[in-house]
Amino acid sequence: MTLIVRDLRTSDPADTEAFADVRGRALPFLVSTPEAVLHEATHAAPEAHVGRLVAEADGEVIGTAQLGIAHDSPVPGQGYLNVYVHPERVRRGAGSLLVRAAEERLAAAGATRLFSWVLDTPDDRAFAERRGYTGSRAAHFLRLDLATGTLPPLREPPAGVELRTVADFADDPRPLFALDAETTADEPGDVGAELDDYEQWLAGTFRHPLLDHALSTVVVVDGTPAAFTAARTDGGARYSTGMTGTARAFRGRGLAKLAKNDSLHRARAAGYAEAFTGNDAGNGPMVAINKWFGYEVCATEVRHVRELDRADR
Repeated sequence: MTLIVRDLRTSDPADTEAFADVRGRALPFLVSTPEAVLHEATHAAPEAHVGRLVAEADGEVIGTAQLGIAHDSPVPGQGYLNVYVHPERVRRGAGSLLVRAAEERLAAAGATRLFSWVLDTPDDRAFAERRGYTGSRAAHFLRLDLATGTLPPLREPPAGVELRTVADFADDPRPLFALDAETTADEPGDVGAELDDYEQWLAGTFRHPLLDHALSTVVVVDGTPAAFTAARTDGGARYSTGMTGTARAFRGRGLAKLAKNDSLHRARAAGYAEAFTGNDAGNGPMVAINKWFGYEVCATEVRHVRELDRADR
């Protein structure tokens, strides 16, 4: 068997399809498409040093790696890499080669600390630990049966509150950028983010092919966008929540629930059968909201961290 690691060929539709297929098999609760893979590989800021690698065995793509620098973090040198191997092609050395190649690139880009999400299984955690990574916080993937499950009933918005969609802001998305930036800054995590580049947000987030503008709900209070849920769909039967948040001045009023419930009901009416979301295990308010909706944990990942020494750099 000849095993190599190379860059994703973004000009080759078959390559992006293979990348999406492998990642989908490793993470069946992740909503993605080849178009999303291509968009994420080609619409990042240059300073993010985004990379997409594949491990190829005798012409077959059997592993993938996503890597980059968290350039929007206030702390410099924060790198990330997430490696996934086709479940039926493990123990062939693909994961090890991908990790090594990703680490070398990140070190060359100035990374001093590396973060990686690792599935919470004995084999996956042992793989990370053997390579110098230490486990930290956990996050859950959750699933909701939209086809046959029961959603909380819709309720009429209170006075002064209006439910709109992201599509309603097509002419001027800047208020949504401000809302996203504020909620992202407050999101729990070990790598903070400060969104301050509107044009980059437009290209990378607002125009992302998975973002469903019609199903993403925005709660507007007295004319001000106050809360939202960003819906991502694959154009088939799978729906996911990319982000749900409420501006600081409007928290504690149930607006996130209002947004998410509205979006879920409309997603079911549009024919989506499964809803997925991700939840930081330490984010108590969102844990409670997702439990209220009936989401159930379908998998867990653990964030692993490795400090790079001078020899690595």
